[in-house]
Amino acid sequence: MGLISSPSVDESHSHTHKLFLFTNYILLGTASSCIFLTLSLRLIPSVCGFLLILLHATTIAAAISGCTAASCGRNRWYFAHMVATVLTAIFQGSVSVLIFTNTANFLGGLKSYVREDDAALILKLCGGLCVAIFCLEWVVLVLAFFLKYYGYVEGGDGSGGVAMKRSGKVQCEENHKGWPLSIQV
Repeated sequence: MGLISSPSVDESHSHTHKLFLFTNYILLGTASSCIFLTLSLRLIPSVCGFLLILLHATTIAAAISGCTAASCGRNRWYFAHMVATVLTAIFQGSVSVLIFTNTANFLGGLKSYVREDDAALILKLCGGLCVAIFCLEWVVLVLAFFLKYYGYVEGGDGSGGVAMKRSGKVQCEENHKGWPLSIQV
């Protein structure tokens, strides 16, 4: 049995593409919400606050590069998206663990001007969004892998060559032209 072009495969590819874009849009929303929560703590003077905002901005950039990679299909956008998403996922997970395990110490390092009880609540909300971002980024990575796989199977690998034929017919006759007749099948 070979790979046969059917509407279900194309429909599955379309659903994966839509789910990938939708997940990236959710990532954009959650990362921008984290930025606004972080800014509500008035963290601009601290270095940790700036790095936290920079992490969320990098998450937004990774989601935008993911949308670009899905729309243009070039390998450099795909590579940039994968690297940025993996790095931000690791850092988002680390920050969320740090927020939930050492809220008071983390808040002290941020030098917030907000009352401690309110700041701890805002920081835990931001930590919850960091957990959501962490999970969404791994979903995005899996969907990006499937989109790249579908592109490879369909022959749109960006190198100009066709990766696999959809007809299911084995195309190996030109490879066996110099072989003796007893070996050729």
